[in-house]
Amino acid sequence: MMVLSIAGFDPSGGAGILADVKTFNALGVYPAAVITALTAQNVRHVEEVRPVGPDFVAKQLDMILEEEDIHYAKTGMLYSPEIVELVASKVKEYHLKLVVDPVMVAGSGGSLSQENMVEALKNHLLPLAVLTTPNIYEAQKLSGMDIKNENDACKVAIKLGKICPTVITGGHLKGRDIFYKDSLNIINGEILDSKNTHGSGCTYSAAVTAFMAKGISMEESISKASSFTKIAIEKGAHGTLNQLWGFKTQ
Repeated sequence: MMVLSIAGFDPSGGAGILADVKTFNALGVYPAAVITALTAQNVRHVEEVRPVGPDFVAKQLDMILEEEDIHYAKTGMLYSPEIVELVASKVKEYHLKLVVDPVMVAGSGGSLSQENMVEALKNHLLPLAVLTTPNIYEAQKLSGMDIKNENDACKVAIKLGKICPTVITGGHLKGRDIFYKDSLNIINGEILDSKNTHGSGCTYSAAVTAFMAKGISMEESISKASSFTKIAIEKGAHGTLNQLWGFKTQ
């Protein structure tokens, strides 16, 4: 079984394509990857971003999807509205079941997207997604609403859930994930006292995608992805996660 990641390259190995590939491998699905941007970054800051041209992103996608029978894919850093629109067209062309991690800002604070990304994601990609996995800051950008507490997060999840099923990840909500698909669910968790969190959002969304590709329900995939990411953080080092340790618990 092959699962596709469409995202940026992080040379630290902690986030982006490499985090997705490690997660897919750990969870027993074969990883394919299309790179949308090169970054010069480490776990502390982003120095520079060099996007891949949309034409070459399209060529990468076509070369993989024409050859392989891929049903599930996830997106991470797409960087520009043009790449968002291109990916949306390929999702429709190849009938992909897509998980959207709406990456716009690195955990270290550096920008990973151009302006107008919010509208591009909302207008072109989210309506095609089976699930989106924003953190609290991404959810605020997508909804245009402030999140100051769990009640605010629930309102935002319901608003975004009218576009596609939404889980607002709990790293800034006392560990609770706020999930909306037809009805609202609050998934309890905990905040870990760890500095090894670089790439946690990428790992989480990749894990959800891998579990769903294996035929597990969305609700259970979300729960299992939370557990996987927690253990990967607990066993992490160098400021980032250790996905292979997470595999031993599955």
